Amino acid sequence: MSNNATSGRATEEALSVSTAIGVAKSAVNGLGTFVVAGEVSGFRGPNARSGHCYFQVKDDRSSMDVIVWRGSYAKLDFALKDGLSVVLRGKFDVYVGTGRLSFIASSIEPVGEGLLRQQVAELARKLEAEGLMDPGRKRKIPRFCMRVAVVTSLSGSVIEDVKRTLRRRNPLVELDVVGCAVQGSHAPATIIRALQVAADARPEAILLVRGGGSFEDLMTFNDEALARAVAACPVPVITGIGHEPDTSICDMVSDRRASTPTAAAESVAPALDDVVSVIETRRQRMGAALAKTVQENDVALQQLLNRATQAMRGRLERENALLEATAHRRCLENPMGFVEEREVQLLQSEQRLHDAMPRLMQRARREVELGGQRMRTVGEGLLRPYDATLARMAASLDALSPLKVLSRGYAIAQNDEGHVVTDASALHVGQDVTVKLNKGSIEARVTGLHD
Repeated sequence: MSNNATSGRATEEALSVSTAIGVAKSAVNGLGTFVVAGEVSGFRGPNARSGHCYFQVKDDRSSMDVIVWRGSYAKLDFALKDGLSVVLRGKFDVYVGTGRLSFIASSIEPVGEGLLRQQVAELARKLEAEGLMDPGRKRKIPRFCMRVAVVTSLSGSVIEDVKRTLRRRNPLVELDVVGCAVQGSHAPATIIRALQVAADARPEAILLVRGGGSFEDLMTFNDEALARAVAACPVPVITGIGHEPDTSICDMVSDRRASTPTAAAESVAPALDDVVSVIETRRQRMGAALAKTVQENDVALQQLLNRATQAMRGRLERENALLEATAHRRCLENPMGFVEEREVQLLQSEQRLHDAMPRLMQRARREVELGGQRMRTVGEGLLRPYDATLARMAASLDALSPLKVLSRGYAIAQNDEGHVVTDASALHVGQDVTVKLNKGSIEARVTGLHD
């Protein structure tokens, strides 16, 4: 009886999951606003669909989930990322779907080294957008530099390391040292002046180097003015700042970045043995290339010589054949033969002409006779209608002719001017007249006139 009673009371007092989460949510919401400092870890966002960000904030002992809604994230003037130290202002909340506790951040501010890193990242993005980090802008550095300038602090061990490295690898390299401060607020200005002095000496490259240190110690080389001076330097700049993991803005805009000062010195001064080895290798390669070129040219020359010989021999044979053919021409063997041949041809032509002339004349005569006969026949046919017409007209003319009258015994008198006299008054005594009869005429002189 006692156990059953206890079980019934537990069933009556149990809460549903949603109710329990709701109670916890109400209790958490009543806690008010918190200000929490920590380091960002596991950053995810902004979400492609919602625009919200999710991450954890941790310290040495604990971590908690953080949510930044899209509107709050849009107000930030810096980018959230892992490792950034921040101060969050917001409230705790319980998600009713899973009962998960999260911190809803309404505002976020970077602090300490995280703030410095954020500032450096923003400057890097700015200079990158301007093209100062473009690989195409970086200048080519000679593989073997004979004169190098070093810009660094004269009080540290870095300059000795650089000198020792250059002496060890290639003692022929000339070294100019320009001192400057590498740490502190005034350091960027002194480095800029040192770069100008070093560039005026016209070395083949400038080494801007510094030993290791904390992030704050290396902030000098994240200065915007110094970074622009490095990019604008007329001489290629090689940086060797800090240790391998350290990367500054000056490293990004320089023409070459080395992991350490020693590595920077090694990059401009290859070991003398390496230089000798490279020279020997190149000498051998050049000798082999030259020998191959000479051999190839000799083969090509021999081929050209053979082709030229064959071509010349062929040309001479053709010219000789042409000369032989020309020498055997009749005009050269017997110059008068051509004249004699032409004379014989002319005499033969003359004989043929004499032989053919009578035949041609006879043929022509026959053709002319035939043509004349055909013309007479045609002419008679053409004139026959006109003959009849002419006969009729002649008969009519004969009937009307004065001669017909004269044949009947009449005469025609003409004065001395040849005019027919029809009126005696047209004459005068003593005037000569011609009297035309039917047959012949008589000359007379007027002795008297009668009406």
